[in-house]
Amino acid sequence: MSTLIDRRRVREADPAALGEGRMTALAHQAHGRGAGVNMSGRFEAHTRSLFDDGWQGLEELPAFRTTVFEEKPKSIISRNDSPDVGFDQSINPYRGCEHGCSYCYARPAHAFMGLSPGLDFESKLFAKPDAAKLLRAELLARNYAPKTIALGANTDAYQPIERERRITRSILEVLSEFNHPVGIVTKSALVTRDIDVLAPMARKGLVKVAVSVTSLDSRLARAMEPRASTPTKRLGAIEQLSAAGIPTVVMVAPIIPAVNDAEIEAILAAAKTAGAREAGYVMLRLPHEVKEVFKDWLATAMPDRAARVMSLVKSSSGGKDYDHDFGVRQTGTGPYAWTIGRRFELSCQRLGLNRRKLKLDVSQFRRPPQPGEQLSLL
Repeated sequence: MSTLIDRRRVREADPAALGEGRMTALAHQAHGRGAGVNMSGRFEAHTRSLFDDGWQGLEELPAFRTTVFEEKPKSIISRNDSPDVGFDQSINPYRGCEHGCSYCYARPAHAFMGLSPGLDFESKLFAKPDAAKLLRAELLARNYAPKTIALGANTDAYQPIERERRITRSILEVLSEFNHPVGIVTKSALVTRDIDVLAPMARKGLVKVAVSVTSLDSRLARAMEPRASTPTKRLGAIEQLSAAGIPTVVMVAPIIPAVNDAEIEAILAAAKTAGAREAGYVMLRLPHEVKEVFKDWLATAMPDRAARVMSLVKSSSGGKDYDHDFGVRQTGTGPYAWTIGRRFELSCQRLGLNRRKLKLDVSQFRRPPQPGEQLSLL
């Protein structure tokens, strides 16, 4: 039975399950993607619906293809004051992410661009080619106060287009030049390409890399994160980074009830064997349009357990699909969320993870002499 038929059946049975009928993509259009819908963003005055008007067959509509636009921001460092996020500054070389994770909490940001948080988010990408130049200018400012920068906090800095664009690498080269600390979070083994930059920074206590491993099941990982590295390659990346002396963290994120929660202990054990020193987790978050994308994916990929998954999600979010309150949005509340937290802690204790968490060193930050600049005599 095709995915298209499955989606039609789900919609006929429960239109609300697919965002009140805002079904704006067909199965063949979304092949190889994470989202199966392309709903209008919450700021749009009108919503889009897909229907056959009798003039053109829907099956003739083309598949969504990746298009990259160039963005020219005036600054590149973003500031954050959320009390439950562990960084003050971040850099995102790209908007949108081709990995296509069905649960990605960054999807709603595409609505600010007048685009859909669904398929547009993973097929209409924005690159910031001047990122390294902008970063250099901001670090040279006399009033700049060094704090660890999180690289790829919103969308993955090592998504597939980085292979050719190399914007992330250019950012790391600038940070290395300034002895500036950086923390990286990624689902991509492409991060190992930059070991030549990261290893010298690690010897100075300036970097650590967190690799997100959501499942050890390659079929499940491909369904949830169709264009991200396989679980085997992610564990291999942890091993290569660790062997090069680069501190590594495994992120079990997100933990999705009744989908990957049974794998917590196995993921931590595999990452520890690969060389990870620290570990963290985040419960599934479904802000704004993410809930529509995820529910559609769930109804298609796991129709037999969709109701159970959402029941557990709500039990951990105060009876709602998502609790946005600081302090609970990352870990959830209630008995199920408490059990997940205790399992994670006990497993980390048993494996020796998180015994010492590395704090990156900001004291070595320096502004290197620039061309034409007079050197100090002292």
